[in-house]
Amino acid sequence: MSVSITSTQNPRVKQLVALQKARERKKSGTFLIEGVREVSLAQQGAIEILEIYQCEDLFEPDPAYPIALDGVTTYHITKDIFTKVAYREGSGGVLAVAKTPQKTLNQLTSTATPLYLVLEKVEKPGNIGAVLRTADAAGVDGLIICDPATDLFNPNIIRASLGCLFTVPTAVCSNEELTAFFSQNNIRSYATLPAATKIYSEESYQGAIAILLGAESTGLSNYWVKHADFQVRIPMAGKIDSLNISNAAAIFTFEALRQRNL
Repeated sequence: MSVSITSTQNPRVKQLVALQKARERKKSGTFLIEGVREVSLAQQGAIEILEIYQCEDLFEPDPAYPIALDGVTTYHITKDIFTKVAYREGSGGVLAVAKTPQKTLNQLTSTATPLYLVLEKVEKPGNIGAVLRTADAAGVDGLIICDPATDLFNPNIIRASLGCLFTVPTAVCSNEELTAFFSQNNIRSYATLPAATKIYSEESYQGAIAILLGAESTGLSNYWVKHADFQVRIPMAGKIDSLNISNAAAIFTFEALRQRNL
């Protein structure tokens, strides 16, 4: 079904604006996806798309990222409406409302030797999005957000991840749930700590493992200092002891891949 909307005061337009807020996303059980690539990747990732909004004046289809309109109600909106509801410029004139999927640990794909990235209490959506891009590039088996400090379906995470939120298996849990998951699945955990005595490249990352990273401002909590199996660090030659979390994630992850591909 195809419907036209021309008024910025239309209730559906107001709902799209409201979905930029975490409270409304939680209340409605839905979230907003903006951009041709992002909507396409969401569909490919089996995200349930409820509605699609398209502005013909701005729509820029991309053959590499097709969008399926069959069976989805499509609303054709004006440029003024799209400008009002869009979260960013240059998103190709399309956005979608999707049903928020459950993201639990038991939904992660089971493999014999998984490689997981874990983020604890990371607050900045841009950092989470950047780590998702690293996770996608490395082909990790999952990104786990423990004790989350922000909504996983924040528009800024979708934007910063370039849609990788839909290509990387993800889960949200508490620290305690994750500890139990590690124990049940014989997964070794590596806490990344500036104060660790062992350099990251001196450890073995064979088998089932998880690499844990904390927020740039605070690092990992004492919980993981106590409960992680190993502690590792990146040697620093400068005056600060903090890398951007996506850079740190890439260093640890690709070292693990290098070892595992030997």
